[in-house]
Order: sequence, then structure tokens, then C-alpha cells
Amino acid sequence: MRPLAVIGNVNVDLILGPAAPWPKAGTEIIVDHDELRVGGAAGNSALAWQALGVEFEIAANIGSDQFGRWLSEAFGHRSDKWPVRPEKTTLSVGITHPDGERTFFTTRGHLPRFSLADVFAAIEGARLQGGYALLCGSFLTDDLTKEYGKFFDWADSHDITVALDTGWPLDGWTDENCASTRAWLSRSGIALLNEVESTTLAGIADPIEAARHIKSHMPAGAIIVVKRGPDGALAIGPDGSLVSVAAPVVEVVDTIGAGDVFNAAFLGALASGGPLVSCLKAGTEVASRAISTLPRNYGGPTSLQEPVR
Repeated sequence: MRPLAVIGNVNVDLILGPAAPWPKAGTEIIVDHDELRVGGAAGNSALAWQALGVEFEIAANIGSDQFGRWLSEAFGHRSDKWPVRPEKTTLSVGITHPDGERTFFTTRGHLPRFSLADVFAAIEGARLQGGYALLCGSFLTDDLTKEYGKFFDWADSHDITVALDTGWPLDGWTDENCASTRAWLSRSGIALLNEVESTTLAGIADPIEAARHIKSHMPAGAIIVVKRGPDGALAIGPDGSLVSVAAPVVEVVDTIGAGDVFNAAFLGALASGGPLVSCLKAGTEVASRAISTLPRNYGGPTSLQEPVR
């Protein structure tokens, strides 16, 4: 098993819903469920690894309030070296809709101040030697993002393969954001993108051709994965071969963090030496279980091998 780490945004998610139609200003509605849980791309992936029994490290920061302490407690000893910022902890309120989609309202909070020094405080390069580092939340962690060049240099020096999932830019896929993402992908061994991200970056409507185009600008031997929601997932492997899998048919409760859960299961299977098709199956099946259960269920340690029932 190769070592694993996740680096990026951990915050608080308050999930409410479903809500339809959207309420008018000044009114109040009652929704069927609520859930307060650890969130953020890094947090979602780490929770999935915990449930799957995968050993990992996590680099993050927290705010200096009760929410920050709560986030730290959720990860036990893994959060011992997380820096505490004077800002309030970032909070996302997610409103789900009957079709399983969602709308987020998010405060800036502590996330912009997550830095490269914070990463080095939590993760030793020697311990992650030869492993995988999932880098996420690129458009939220301002201080770290400015130092991505140095981060990639550090990863290269320790033979760490970076798996990049940028998340959605707050100001959309502008030319500047697309250019930045292409630059980061040029130094990433694995790309974990959803279909809209891949087709937008490539400027190509077909997700397979978009993936091939992006992979051509990544390092030799790279893997690009395109997450397609209910349509499953596809990947272009190190040798350029196409692999795709279908997603299990499930009744969706909420899709929040689905891509992050996919990332965790995919990388867990990959770190165990599984073939690419098995890694895609693990990602789609564990994510499908997570989005169709309340409280959220990822399965146990055997879920990286067993299909959703």
C-alpha cells in the first residue's frame, strides 16, 4: 500500500433540504432533514478514507472558534499539527433540491490563510515518499495556491505523485483560471476532474476527446479521470488507453461531496495496486453509496473491492 495524504480545504457543512421551489425573500419554509458534518473537499475525502479503513495523513488548518475545535476532534491525532488561524472557521450552508443537486452559501473564514508552511507542519515528505498526495480546494486556499510551484517542487523531490482536483472557481472558469489549472496539471501525475471541468478546460464538448487533450499536456505516464455522475467515470491511463465504467443506479439523497468521495475510493484502490478499471469501479460504487444514504454511509474497509448492493 503506497502512502496517501490529502491537502486542502476542511470546513463545516450544514446541509438542509430539500427545498423547492426556492422561497421568496422574507418567508420561511420547513425542510425534511438537516445534517451538520465535516466538509470541504479535503475533509470529505478524509472522512471517506477513515470509513474505508485506509491509512492516510491530512494537512489543513482551522479557525479559532468552536467549529474549528469540532473539526479538529473529528480527525483525532491526524489534526494535532493543524495551525489555528485567528479567523472564524469557514462555514458552508448547502441547500439540497429534490433532484439531489444543491446550492451553497459559503463564508471565506480560515481557508484563504492555509499556506505551504501549514502543509509542511502536518506532513513529512519522507513519510509520503513514493505515495500519492490529493491536492484540492485550489480556488479557496489563496496562500497555498500562490506557492503551488514550490509545492510541486517538494512533491517531485520526494517522488510524490500529485492528484489534482481544483474544485469549482468562485468566479467561474475564466481564461485566467483555466490557464492556472492547465499549469498545475502540467505538473500533476493524476487529474481528477468532472465532465464540465474537463470539457471547459479543453474547449472540447466530447469528454473522451477532452480528456485526451488534457492528458497530452500532463507529464508522461499521467492518468486523467473524468467523473460523470450518473453516467459513471472514464479514464485515460498511462499508456493512453481508455477505460470507462458505469455507475450503480441509486436513489439520490444528496450529491454534496460525491466527487471527493470518488477521489478517496479511487486513490485508495490505486495505492493498493489495483488496475485502473477496478479503481474507477471503487470510486463510482463508494460515491454512489454515499450520495444515496442518510446518514451518509461509505461502507467498510472491503468497499474498495465489493460492488454496491
